[in-house]
Amino acid sequence: MADLTNAQIAAAFDELADLYELDGAVQYRTIAYRTAAKAVREASVSVGQLAREGRATEVPGVGKTLQEKIQALDETGDIPASQRLRAQYPPGLISVMHLPGFGPRRARRLYDELGVDSLDALRAAAEQQKIRGLRGFGAKVEETLLKVLAESPEGGPAPRILLSRAQTIADQIVGALRSHPAAERVEVAGSLRRRADSVKDLDIIATAEDPAGLAAALAELPLIESVQSAGDAGARVLTHSGMRVDLKVVEPDQFGNVLQHFTGSKAHNVALRESAVRRGLHVSEYGILDDETGETLRCATEEQVYERLGLEWIPPELREGRGELEAAASEPGLPRLVTQDDIRGDLHCHTTLSDGRQTLEQMAEAAIARGLEYLAVTDHSASHGFGNHVTPEALEARIEEVHALNAQLDGLELLAGSEVNILTDGSLDYDDELLARLDWVIASAHTSFSMSEREMTDRMVAAIEHPLVDAIGHPTGRKIETRAPYALDVERVIEAAARTGTMLEINAAPDRRDLNDLNARAAAAAGVRILVNTDAHSVRNFGLLPYGIATARRAWLTPDQVANTRPWADFAPLRKRAR
Repeated sequence: MADLTNAQIAAAFDELADLYELDGAVQYRTIAYRTAAKAVREASVSVGQLAREGRATEVPGVGKTLQEKIQALDETGDIPASQRLRAQYPPGLISVMHLPGFGPRRARRLYDELGVDSLDALRAAAEQQKIRGLRGFGAKVEETLLKVLAESPEGGPAPRILLSRAQTIADQIVGALRSHPAAERVEVAGSLRRRADSVKDLDIIATAEDPAGLAAALAELPLIESVQSAGDAGARVLTHSGMRVDLKVVEPDQFGNVLQHFTGSKAHNVALRESAVRRGLHVSEYGILDDETGETLRCATEEQVYERLGLEWIPPELREGRGELEAAASEPGLPRLVTQDDIRGDLHCHTTLSDGRQTLEQMAEAAIARGLEYLAVTDHSASHGFGNHVTPEALEARIEEVHALNAQLDGLELLAGSEVNILTDGSLDYDDELLARLDWVIASAHTSFSMSEREMTDRMVAAIEHPLVDAIGHPTGRKIETRAPYALDVERVIEAAARTGTMLEINAAPDRRDLNDLNARAAAAAGVRILVNTDAHSVRNFGLLPYGIATARRAWLTPDQVANTRPWADFAPLRKRAR
């Protein structure tokens, strides 16, 4: 039998968790398997090999019982518990369970009452209007279901890896290659370098005294599962986490050409080639061919590539074919993009009062250590839908606690705030008298995502127009690769925010980054002030800021368009309550 891969182990644990959910098992059991699946999938070494050595318990979340299941999977190709549960439930029911808005209970009801055992059977039942007759479903659920099935026939997200996870893998590989004696230059390219939302694979460009030696070094790294090829030109490998890695080792005088080409994007490179042709030049990864002289210019740096084409160097985040060539070729040139160093404050974080992991004091200390000048503590309000809510009485006590601590702090302005839930009619779940006592209010939608575009837009606009709402958190509700934005007329939302002076947030959580870059660029152009917040639920989460900054840079945002680049004295008057 071939070596058991981490992806196979993780898939087996995920399947077992799915089957236990369908079977109605206690929640802690399914959580344990999903936690272990995530840990195994992201492990940088072979968990199968660890299990053979009796060491799989070294992986976080994998105990003795789960290690035994890995060993059974390695020896027999299956897990006995999975075999038993598979005999009870058809495999297609798991796909039904994972559809947006479904889950195990709804999938079981459809199976038990209508015999729905696959996505095809579900589609047929919806088309025949059988689902609307079940209590708790209705015609609207049926219509939404047909739309979801039409957009995603297989019922699953695209096979891409979240940027933050891909970055962790890239850092390990690039770090190891740079430390190799043969390495001269090693840089990551592709969509990861452009800081896209998610990444399909990893491109690495390098120069080396011993190209074959560097390629061999990549193939021998502990996080590599299999090697497709390795030689003088580079290597193609697969990590234990399932990510494909392409290493290209090139000549030093060609490094800039190859790095530019493989950074992309496709739209940027097509526009670049078309622009070059008009100048009598042909651009490729091999160099820049001058039609008149027949000579090919090989460039050691990207700056040389763009300079030969009459352009200033273009930051990778802007290389999406959205007007960056025109801006780079004319005055005043490309904007000075916002950087992490520009950020002075964070207006969205949580503590143990709601669903955070650290106390108020710990979050304040971490903010000071990060060099922030102001921090708004915004625990979830009374009805955000995830438990650990903050009652009005608890919020009143927190306001006093924040103000008392603020008086003791040196170098940080601590704001008493709340992430207030936007109810379905656009109202908020604290009364105005209590909201007026706060220093800061950020309002977010956390429930009822299936509303129509008109209803959801009216809901968001009503919150934006509230005189005490300073900002809207994660405005479109998207979760990258797992949940699409809710139906929303973004133009109306932007217009309302610009008209009322309500700020819109780019949430730095790696699976949110919401607003996305296109909407953030449109909002800033309309005069909306943008925030880049971490939505930190722990002190470690303050380190997520670079992902929000990446979206801001992809949106072409300058420091003056991001409100929390201002010092506190300049930011404070921007709040609605201060105007």
